Amino acid sequence: MSVLITALLCGAVVGVALGALGGGGGVLAVPALVYLLGVAPSEAGTTSLVIVTATSVTALVRHAGTGNISWRTGSLFAAAGVLPAIGTSALAHRIPQPVLTCAFAVLAALAAAAMLRGIRTAQRAPAGDGG
Repeated sequence: MSVLITALLCGAVVGVALGALGGGGGVLAVPALVYLLGVAPSEAGTTSLVIVTATSVTALVRHAGTGNISWRTGSLFAAAGVLPAIGTSALAHRIPQPVLTCAFAVLAALAAAAMLRGIRTAQRAPAGDGG
């Protein structure tokens, strides 16, 4: 399969994840860039930012029209992430590629575990208060 077709298919999957779920694009984009398109892990992280930003803005416009956005929470969350993102992006180029890849995998696994734990908690019936 050509690189162009692979890139287009990966982009479509990332777009579906962001459009339907509001997130997960970076978790999908980074491994696709590294393992399917041969991009170095440090470059894949930065490249995924461009991909996720473009697709997220597109999904944002659509979801804004439906009123499904908590603007205050989103703004606070984004503002809190700016300085750490700047610092760690400068640091990432000094970390060996295998360490970056391992750290990404651990972070993705922790996020998945937290989400699965949340699903199990939500599926349990609330306990009665006895009154």
